[in-house]
Amino acid sequence: MRKKIVAGNWKMNMELADGLKFAEAIDTYFKSKPSRAEVILCTPFIHLAGASEILKSGKVCLGAQNCSSETSGAYTGEVSAAMIKSTGAQYVIIGHSERRSYYHEDDKLLNKKTILAIASGLKVIFCCGEVQKERESEKHFEVVRKQIGDGLFNLPPDEFKNIVIAYEPVWAIGTGLTATPDQAQEIHNFIRGLISDKYGKEIAEDLTILYGGSCKPSNAIEIFSKPDVDGGLIGGASLKKEDFTAIVEAI
Repeated sequence: MRKKIVAGNWKMNMELADGLKFAEAIDTYFKSKPSRAEVILCTPFIHLAGASEILKSGKVCLGAQNCSSETSGAYTGEVSAAMIKSTGAQYVIIGHSERRSYYHEDDKLLNKKTILAIASGLKVIFCCGEVQKERESEKHFEVVRKQIGDGLFNLPPDEFKNIVIAYEPVWAIGTGLTATPDQAQEIHNFIRGLISDKYGKEIAEDLTILYGGSCKPSNAIEIFSKPDVDGGLIGGASLKKEDFTAIVEAI
């Protein structure tokens, strides 16, 4: 049975002390109430080393929100995949819609980051998804096919096993809009079909595909009930303990 995952993406929120206190609260909660899903906190870079110490029980995993496309050197302000791994983190988000939009990261660059992350021993939460105009013009399948194909399909099968895919309907991030459970299922099933065509049915069936787009306690159970939705990449709701733990428990 493929792994269920709920990952909290803090984005650019919480100063160091607040973030570590919050990580400790989440860890304490899941020590007392172990989850059927793997729980991941994807924090800003400054929290990683401290959070790794807090989460060393293994009840909650740790991830970064981005990594450099270079291994080392004169790249002021960048943080390499190997540096992230050295903090004790296990995951990194690559290709989030905000990175694609605000920082103009294209599929070629994201593929380079993915290769470096896997080589450094990290698992990758690779994001894909369409904007509202693309959804309205019914180009969402085409967009997702290109993002996944260009971003991932040069990976050999043994490396692809380190990938988690997160589908983000960009039009539903921070807007209050949410894809319906049937819309989520439709595109998750489409993604699994793409992977099956490329890597075979066994790898496709083992692939964890997350939904990311205004998932909250009120809709999580219905969304997660769909057969090809294996959990969520949670944004705003991951900053509130009660909301985040309720979403995890919806699994």
